Amino acid sequence: MSDDVEIKKEQLKTLKERRVKAAEMGGSDRVATQKKKGKLTARERIAALLDEGSFRETGLFAKSRGTVTDIAADAVITGYGSIDGKKVYIYSQDFTSTGGTLAEIHSQKICRVLDSATREGHPVIGLNDSGGARIQDGVDALAGYGKIFFRNTRASGVIPQICAILGPNAGGAVYSPALMDFTFMVKGISYAYITGPRVVKAAMGQEVNDEELGGAVTVQKKAGVACRSEDSEEECFQHIRELLSFLPSNNRAKLPSRIDWGDTPDREDSSLFDIVPAAPNKPYDMHRIIESLYDRKKEGQNYFELFPIFATNIITCFSRLNGWSVGIIANQPMSKAGCLDIDASDKASRFIRFCDAFGIPIINLVDVPGYLPGTEQEWGGIIRHGAKMLFAYSEATVPKITLTIRKAYGGSYLGMCSKDLGADFVFCWPSTELAVMGAEGAAPIIFRRELESADDSEKLLEEKIREYRQEFANPYRAAEHLHVDDVLDPAETRPRLIEALEMVITKTEDRPAKKHGTIPT
Repeated sequence: MSDDVEIKKEQLKTLKERRVKAAEMGGSDRVATQKKKGKLTARERIAALLDEGSFRETGLFAKSRGTVTDIAADAVITGYGSIDGKKVYIYSQDFTSTGGTLAEIHSQKICRVLDSATREGHPVIGLNDSGGARIQDGVDALAGYGKIFFRNTRASGVIPQICAILGPNAGGAVYSPALMDFTFMVKGISYAYITGPRVVKAAMGQEVNDEELGGAVTVQKKAGVACRSEDSEEECFQHIRELLSFLPSNNRAKLPSRIDWGDTPDREDSSLFDIVPAAPNKPYDMHRIIESLYDRKKEGQNYFELFPIFATNIITCFSRLNGWSVGIIANQPMSKAGCLDIDASDKASRFIRFCDAFGIPIINLVDVPGYLPGTEQEWGGIIRHGAKMLFAYSEATVPKITLTIRKAYGGSYLGMCSKDLGADFVFCWPSTELAVMGAEGAAPIIFRRELESADDSEKLLEEKIREYRQEFANPYRAAEHLHVDDVLDPAETRPRLIEALEMVITKTEDRPAKKHGTIPT
């Protein structure tokens, strides 16, 4: 009997020692180096992001089968836990262990997290901090990436996939974040690029550093890959938690529970109309409209914006309307007059498809003069990029509500989800101009002969522009032909949007059976 006790004591001692050894990650020296860079360790990141005490690790004792075997947990911490009570799966690469490099077992651990999350219907969060493929493992490491990409794609539209790049992310490693739904980066510590500065210099002769090539701001502002560039890891985790509050756990789940921020559904705002200049070419900040229409919080911003410094001529964000989680797409007159262009079309179409995949209603705030003109746009493919928005809106079966605030001209009227593209409700303010083109462009064409024979053509043109606005471009003409459901007093917009949303929140819509459509690329 005493032998049994001693054996069991030894077994428990071994277990404890192995756990302690694994928790040391790459050792005290490498952990200290990580700290000197201003970075948290893989385990600290999980603790900072998840609800306290909720994390349960899987694969703690995993070992590489490659040439380098003595690597704690094979350089990636995997498991599950919760965020504000919502169950999530998570993996966090450990840069203190062989630079967080990926090899066969490392990738298998991530694949198992993705498989479990997809099967059980829980969001997955990846915290990336890795030097890339483990060179010693050769093709086994490359195959590991391929297996992850396959699972990212299979999980797309089934569960929310969120990635935070918290260190280097180079080569093939960048494609898993690109295949996920939302990618966060942190200024000063995050880098993402296919080929690093040394390769760029050797191949192209260009001098560029890590920050310029693939820093957090660059990867959002210029590349449009990162949806947020945060000031610190703590801010990054706070915003991931906030983002998750707007999302269902999977594509089969209902919307998240309504959250009461303390606002009332019947609140009106008589000052709302004052925000918008009467002249159609004068700018204003669309964020002010969003702040007024959607549920106000006692503290802080009432919307969560994605890609705030990329394609700033269009706003994509989440907010709440009478507690319901909604996606918002809004033209921004402060940037490029709110025109649609290549980047704005890509940004909006991906957001539309995400909302549609997870049953999140879409509300469009429209003030758009058209598509951005010029050779750069035409040669860059604005036709096919712009078509992505038409495809995404037409494909989407979630509730869609469109409010035109001041103007919608030409093809961009359709591009921002008109009735013809499946909008369930279309509203306008009395300031709205709906037309093939703006009055300044249309009047000289329509009244050309009268202008040519007039004694004072400039004065006559001003009159004809006013006439065109009053007779042809007003919202009542569109309402007469059922392109607009109602023209609203701006002060009453919030309660009317809430009424419309709660009418269509239970909407179902069948489409022809097919494997998938072919979205323009």
